[in-house]
Amino acid sequence: MSAAPLPPARSADLHPPKGGRYAPIPLETLREMAGIELFRKLMSGELPGAPIAELMNMWIHEAEPGRIVFAGRPDLQHYNPIGSVHGGYAGTMLDSCMSCAVQSMLPKGMGYTTLEYKVSLVRAISHKTGTVYAEGTVIQVGSRVGTAEGRIVDATGKVLATGTTTCLIFPI
Repeated sequence: MSAAPLPPARSADLHPPKGGRYAPIPLETLREMAGIELFRKLMSGELPGAPIAELMNMWIHEAEPGRIVFAGRPDLQHYNPIGSVHGGYAGTMLDSCMSCAVQSMLPKGMGYTTLEYKVSLVRAISHKTGTVYAEGTVIQVGSRVGTAEGRIVDATGKVLATGTTTCLIFPI
């Protein structure tokens, strides 16, 4: 029996790229790109980031077909009244990484929307947690439906939240 591979080394002190641009991408532009091409252009700064990324203090950290990793920096602005980061922060990061993993497998002219997702919050997240990583991995992508799973970990690899999603795939 072999040991599971160690996760890549990650920093608890990463911050969003400086000087980022945020704006919706026109549908006409999206139609002309395969999903993975979109993520490569977002990461290079050739295309603006999603406005929600600025609000959430998150960015695409890694992208390959079938796997997308967002890094995020939770802060006091993400707190709920009971003194921790709101569960919606984890929900948004998981929805983003899982659905983007599905999108990364789509050819030009195809898009998706999230039909449903489930989130399990495992550990509390605070502004002291540092940078967190939301990794979405495709389970299956067909012509009409895609599924993926995700998890949020801290820099040491401790699991903070997990999730699954089902996405509807359609021409755009």
